[in-house]
Amino acid sequence: MAAYTIASGSEISIGAKSTVHAINGSAVDVDGSLDAELDGGGHVRSLAGRIDVPVAALRSGNPLEDAELQRRMDARRYPRIVGEVRKAVPLGDDGMFRVEGDVTFHGVTRAVEDTVFVRSEGDGLILEGEHIFDIRDFGVKPPRILMLRVDPMVKVRIRLVAELA
Repeated sequence: MAAYTIASGSEISIGAKSTVHAINGSAVDVDGSLDAELDGGGHVRSLAGRIDVPVAALRSGNPLEDAELQRRMDARRYPRIVGEVRKAVPLGDDGMFRVEGDVTFHGVTRAVEDTVFVRSEGDGLILEGEHIFDIRDFGVKPPRILMLRVDPMVKVRIRLVAELA
């Protein structure tokens, strides 16, 4: 297995819906590592890893939304979002993996299962995937302010750029 570190160009993006407009944000301050085994053709055969994202790094571009996001997520008390892969099973030779892992957010850890796509690029790796989370599963209540209601289902997309350590 080769060790990789998460590099610049990585991004975690979030998307939610409200009764008024879409709410989108992203974080490019992503830390972590991947361990992967590649075959002679450069195809990823096994995968493990961990990512760590500071809650304060999530930004929408709207200062009011950002302040409410930080407040709702209780960023001072729970400053980090952590994802860890427990098991990854290749779904063929095309770079798709069925991944099982844990996500810790807002002080709550939940098991997560979904698919990701991993490819080698030069000496590094690119990992991409998405998952829809119900924020209520993590003890976060969706905001309701007058006419504004935010859907508790949040789509999280990851794009990790990993360099050989």
